Amino acid sequence: MPSSRIPGFYRLSLDERVKIVKEFAGLSDEEAEVLKKGMLPLEVADRMIENVVGLWPLPLGIATNFLINGKDYLIPMAIEEPSVVAAASNAAKMARESGGFKAGASDSIMIGQIQIVGVEDPEEARRSILAEKDSIISAANEVDPILVKLGGGAKDLEVRIIETDAGPMVIVHLLVDTLDAMGANAVNSMAEGVAPMLERITKGKVYLRILSNLADKRLAWAEAKFAKSVIGGEEVVDGIMWAYRFAKYDPYRAATHNKGIMNGIIAVARAAGQDTRALEAGAHSYAARNGRYTSLSEWWVDENGDLWGRLQLPMAVGTVGGVVRVHPIAKIALKILGVSKAKELAAVMAAVGLAQNFAAIRALATEGIQAGHMKLHARNLAMAAGAKPEEVDAIVERMIREKKINLSRAKEILEELRGVAKKD
Repeated sequence: MPSSRIPGFYRLSLDERVKIVKEFAGLSDEEAEVLKKGMLPLEVADRMIENVVGLWPLPLGIATNFLINGKDYLIPMAIEEPSVVAAASNAAKMARESGGFKAGASDSIMIGQIQIVGVEDPEEARRSILAEKDSIISAANEVDPILVKLGGGAKDLEVRIIETDAGPMVIVHLLVDTLDAMGANAVNSMAEGVAPMLERITKGKVYLRILSNLADKRLAWAEAKFAKSVIGGEEVVDGIMWAYRFAKYDPYRAATHNKGIMNGIIAVARAAGQDTRALEAGAHSYAARNGRYTSLSEWWVDENGDLWGRLQLPMAVGTVGGVVRVHPIAKIALKILGVSKAKELAAVMAAVGLAQNFAAIRALATEGIQAGHMKLHARNLAMAAGAKPEEVDAIVERMIREKKINLSRAKEILEELRGVAKKD
């Protein structure tokens, strides 16, 4: 299999990059053309959501160097924020020196919640529900026999009692293995299907019947070693550890720390047609699962002074159904990734999240986050000022050298350049 270690990938022309990705993923000529043009037919878009009037494209980049469980991956990332793709690629290159990432995912168990109110004796209701657990699970599985035939479906249930200002609620958690689908539709349908049965058993009233995005029974994890000799020595390791401690113990810092993790995960999710809002909700609620919002990642130093990182979080993703079925770029992104199973996709996305986290805290602990951001930000400003592609680099170089990176300066430099060109 070809390697994802592609030195100088960013220096290549767009056509050259597409050619490499095409060969790596075995894309057809048609798929490569769709990838370059970012084509989503308007008639497809019109069926995806309501009141369609157009499209809103994002840049689609490729993160290189990823070695995960001994397998090379090129990672498609759809994102508007500068430096994210480059940072992930650089982090993956450093992790590769120690064998890359180890990653995995649990079974695809999603939680369907059924809310029951007006129950006279919640504890008795709990016992009654558990006594009929097998019948409830069987009724749920009748709703989606195809999922059951494939090996998925409702597997178990839990009962919780929640005290509220209006009295107790009985909450039933229906645990459903959605296999390679994200599973929202299947879980919601099953929850609705068993609601009348639960009303009969408890003599209560069912209101909400919907999945939870705190998918804490569907977790993905990734782990990697970053050798101190590769990442800049003991001082860099110490700086990263202090950055981690800041996020671990302070929710204000943890929010931005975790946002950096999600920069990587959501960029892959967008490219691959996943539900980004569900992933964000699951990650941030998981970060607060113990009553205090904290870092999603863990970092530590081994006996040799090398840095280790681990990331674990809910990862409700799918490789079948939903947008994946209809969006041409999502299909191609999954082909570039070379994944067909949801668990593999989840593991890869966790590895990207860990890489992004490492890149961000290393930058913060050394030269600062702006060093990487500002050059790309300057490019955006140059284009916003009206620069043509051949004028952009000169404007960026001037702004960086002068340390005046703003739109008004970009316009001034552009006017100067064009004035000189006219004289020549």
